Amino acid sequence: MANTAANDSGIKGKWMKIWGDFEEKHPKLAKWVYQIFYFFVFSMGVTIFQYLVFTFMPGMLGIGLAGTEFMWPQVEMHIFGVDFTWSLLGYNVLTDPETGAVLIGGGLGYFISYEVGSFLAQCINFPLQRNITFKSHGNPVYQAIWYFIAWVVISLICNGFNNLWMPIAAAYVAPAIYNILVTFITGGVSMVIFFFVFKIIFPEGEAKKE
Repeated sequence: MANTAANDSGIKGKWMKIWGDFEEKHPKLAKWVYQIFYFFVFSMGVTIFQYLVFTFMPGMLGIGLAGTEFMWPQVEMHIFGVDFTWSLLGYNVLTDPETGAVLIGGGLGYFISYEVGSFLAQCINFPLQRNITFKSHGNPVYQAIWYFIAWVVISLICNGFNNLWMPIAAAYVAPAIYNILVTFITGGVSMVIFFFVFKIIFPEGEAKKE
């Protein structure tokens, strides 16, 4: 047990020395590496959380909401042999092609699940990215407002994009599979955009004093 602790301490000490030397020689690059690493770790963590919400919450909300149509605007489309209605907000009601029965994973139930999962993920992500990744001490209210605005805009972009391919995917794969696709495609697009948004709204260092 003591040997294990000593080995762990030795490995940590060597790593800290390597990182310290790298940081001293390349301070700007080291800061980017640090930020990208923690940004990725935290983003993947909340992405997994979103996937769990997207997967299980629609079933908890029930078949009634899954069968309730909520879409805006409604644009009829036909892609790869699949007829569907595209929207910026909301999702198609999913039905079994053979029986016509409503399936969990679409409609108002999925829209609510998507927005709740995404919003809660940002509530977790915001303090982690602000305090640990970017070590920012700016005005938290100001930063939260801009974070919220960025989240709304990015969510609309992702919703519009998802609604182009999700109905097609739903016709060929199980809900759990396209939930993974939704999560990681949305997460991937969001991560790239959010990183540079964070660089703007989370300036490093102490807040400016009057």
